[in-house]
Amino acid sequence: MKTWFITGASKGFGREWTIAALERGDRVAATARTVSALDDLRERFGGALLPLQLDVNDREADFAAVRQAADHFGRLDVVVNNAGYGQFGMIEELSEEEARAQFETNVFGALWVTQAALPILRAQGSGHLLQVSSIGGISAFANIGIYNASKWALEGFSQALAREVDHFGIKVTLIEPGGFSTDWGGPSAKRATPLPDYEPVRERAAEQRRSRVWNPGDPKATGKAVLALVDAENPPLRVFFGDGPLAIATADYESRLAEWREWEKLSIEAHG
Repeated sequence: MKTWFITGASKGFGREWTIAALERGDRVAATARTVSALDDLRERFGGALLPLQLDVNDREADFAAVRQAADHFGRLDVVVNNAGYGQFGMIEELSEEEARAQFETNVFGALWVTQAALPILRAQGSGHLLQVSSIGGISAFANIGIYNASKWALEGFSQALAREVDHFGIKVTLIEPGGFSTDWGGPSAKRATPLPDYEPVRERAAEQRRSRVWNPGDPKATGKAVLALVDAENPPLRVFFGDGPLAIATADYESRLAEWREWEKLSIEAHG
């Protein structure tokens, strides 16, 4: 039996992974901004589920929620930083409030929960942090640049974290989904006020996004996959969910390598 702490558990991946864990007999501390969204799961699974109201932007509340979960269940085995949202808008269109809010949730929310969990996991000598990133944390796309930036930041601190905590017996995995049938691009998303000059770019970006997610994955299918990750003796640092992200990442990284090699002479000259 594993004990989980999952943020953003009211819908999407967070809800599906909460259900997958509970159905196999694990225990879950599930957080949501609106905790009533978890009422049906509480009725179904009883005391195996601990619903917690939480806004991950609140650092003190994050520490309190993680501690409450650990005290309630006696330990934490899997900590899932799933809470987040997509901010649409060209870089020029973003307000300061929109840009800061994207980082507060997608980066700092995950950072605070991670920091809160680490002393508990270190004391146990075990644990697994699952950081929900995106193919947008590997590549970048027009009209979601600040979202890309937030996921690249999550990728960066999580890779460093993996090297810092491995000798404590703590594992870190970045889950990088492609297109899935969630409301990421719908009600959960936020959109900057558009500038007319960017309409052609916006239309092209929308068409490219449709081509990337023309056959979206089923979020329910990810439940089995995430259980396999947490049960693995040597889980990966990074793993894609979906059958499209690898092709995007391959093309992107091949392009980067080619460009770096093309300009290698200049790079060496700059060394002095």
